Amino acid sequence: MSAGGSESRIGTIKAVPVRHPGRWVAAVAVLVLAAMLVNNLVTNEAYNWSEQLKYLFAPPVLQGVRNTIWLTVAAMGGGVLLGIVLALMRLSANPLLRGAAWIYIWVFRGTPLFTQLLIWGNIGALFPTLGLGIPFGPEFVTAHTNALYSAAAAAALGLVFNEAAYMAEIVRGGIQSVDVGQQEAASALGLTRTQALRRIILPQAMRVIAPPTGNEAISMLKNTALVAAVPYTELTFTVQSIYSNTYQIIPMLIMACVWYLFLSSLMMIGQHYLERYYGKGHAR
Repeated sequence: MSAGGSESRIGTIKAVPVRHPGRWVAAVAVLVLAAMLVNNLVTNEAYNWSEQLKYLFAPPVLQGVRNTIWLTVAAMGGGVLLGIVLALMRLSANPLLRGAAWIYIWVFRGTPLFTQLLIWGNIGALFPTLGLGIPFGPEFVTAHTNALYSAAAAAALGLVFNEAAYMAEIVRGGIQSVDVGQQEAASALGLTRTQALRRIILPQAMRVIAPPTGNEAISMLKNTALVAAVPYTELTFTVQSIYSNTYQIIPMLIMACVWYLFLSSLMMIGQHYLERYYGKGHAR
């Protein structure tokens, strides 16, 4: 039988696309929910958008935003530096250094940040005076803790010491992701351990360190709201002060969320470019 005759008997194959009714049902459900949300935002007077616009760029709110930004920068800068030190201690051959770093990380990761900030805010009750002198001996200079200590310092120190515990594990994981042969090759070239770490190990480890560090920075931006425990006038504390007088609780909290979303969006953009920079040659 000829090929042409076989084709005529079988007939033309008609491809039928696979049906996906579940996708259409899910799409309709999402559209309905989106329409309900938009309708609520437009018709619900409890949002009081005019009140939000009134305070969006008010001087107290802008001051709260500035305090939030500098707290985030200070906490991440100090946390990264201290975290690197703790990570190197964890990787040290000295068991005393390893043990001290492990205990630090255990304590600060195992207790709530809010509780830690409460302690930092009341540190004067634990150490009434601060002094310089010989350990377990006489002090040459002493001063009252509350005279040297401010709410800003308490908030910054609380965030730095907490963040360092998380950054230590991130940095340690990044360093350990680099093949051990890199360190051996650096030693063969005559580089010291510090030179190898700075010039060879850390640049390669940054590909692993950068993404979680960006996430930690965004989380830190939101964690600054917890310094109300000190208390310190960052963004959330500021809007709380406003709505305690105006009784416009929801509008003020929504306005704070708008500011947080704006700042975190800028940080996400920066994180994207940072990851792309350190991920050169590894993009999939």
